Amino acid sequence: MDCVKAEIEREVLNMLTVEEAKDILLKDIGVVAGTEKVVTLYSTDRILAEDVISDINVPPLDNSQMDGYAVRASDFENGKLEFKVSDRIQAGHVGNKLEEGTVARIFTGAPLPEGADTVIPQEEATAEPDHMVKFEKAPKKGAFVRKAGCDIKKGDVVLKKGDRMHPACMGAAASVGVKELLCYKPIRVSLFFTGDELSMPGEPLVEGGIYNSNRFILRGMLHQLGCEVFDAGNIPDTYESTVEAFKKVSRNSDLILTCGGMSVGEADYIKSAVESIGRLDMWRIAVKPGKPVAKGLVNGIPFIGLPGNPVSGLVTFLIFAQPVILKLSGRSEIEVKGYSLPLAFDWKGDSRREFIRVRRNAEGALENYRTQNSAVLSSCVWADGLADIPANADLKKGDRVTYIPFTGFNL
Repeated sequence: MDCVKAEIEREVLNMLTVEEAKDILLKDIGVVAGTEKVVTLYSTDRILAEDVISDINVPPLDNSQMDGYAVRASDFENGKLEFKVSDRIQAGHVGNKLEEGTVARIFTGAPLPEGADTVIPQEEATAEPDHMVKFEKAPKKGAFVRKAGCDIKKGDVVLKKGDRMHPACMGAAASVGVKELLCYKPIRVSLFFTGDELSMPGEPLVEGGIYNSNRFILRGMLHQLGCEVFDAGNIPDTYESTVEAFKKVSRNSDLILTCGGMSVGEADYIKSAVESIGRLDMWRIAVKPGKPVAKGLVNGIPFIGLPGNPVSGLVTFLIFAQPVILKLSGRSEIEVKGYSLPLAFDWKGDSRREFIRVRRNAEGALENYRTQNSAVLSSCVWADGLADIPANADLKKGDRVTYIPFTGFNL
């Protein structure tokens, strides 16, 4: 047993760490996407190709935060609390200059009239006959007033190049009057799968075969990242078919992604096919699930090869392929941030760093799925994220680990 353990440790020492693998994957990778104008209203999930700089103040004028009365605070200095209402101002309209010793009825969002510096909420006022109003107390100067530019000032960078346009970003761009945005075009990712055992749902399942769940997982994740996907489907398990598939997809791609055929068995041809027509830069990583992940170039096009077990393919895509795709796409933030949470279980770590499927319970601690086998895809349906477990960790219930929610990966 000691000999086996020593052999495993030697094998791990010869593998790349997760950080080393990411450095290799991202080396020499830059933005490949072209740019195009996109109507702001339809810019959801697009990536900005230039900063958005405001030409205006938001709000453009001092305005009322409440329904109430626009007043001069100085008019209350002698103890006066009853005033004539000289104007009525609704949102979208500019009132007249406020006459000294009077107030103006004003509504939320309406610009303060010239001369006014304060708003008194209507709940602190009583309307009286002959257009008069009485207030409960003197106001504090500046109360309930939103100053011009308190949100965005003219010249501010509202959104930055590389930002992804989610709904709040779209609203911010619209608030400064931007009708169109310069965005990166979606990158083209070509995808194919190896394995004679694979069938598609709706096809007869071959004896000893399985349905190709990886095709659905990876296509879905690529679409969620905004990629244009060319799906070459299942490729027969032959060296010739694998080489031909690489040649075909390399003609019009920004990235080639494969799944399966990454081991060293007699029917695994990805490694040899890439090396025959391109270059392979990386092979095995000290990570679980995963290990056989590859990066290379095929006819000058970046290539990433993922393992074929469904969970391994999903997790290695998130950890290794997604940062590459985001960088190629022009995204500024390519790493997903995790945060510290306690475990609700004990865990004896592997010699490799692990990303195990977990979910948060009602107490905010992490529960683990009953099995972490890389073929059990239902664990990813059950889970809401990954726990990053260091190699050789001996963890007890209550110990804290880094938790990365699936939502951070756009899942």
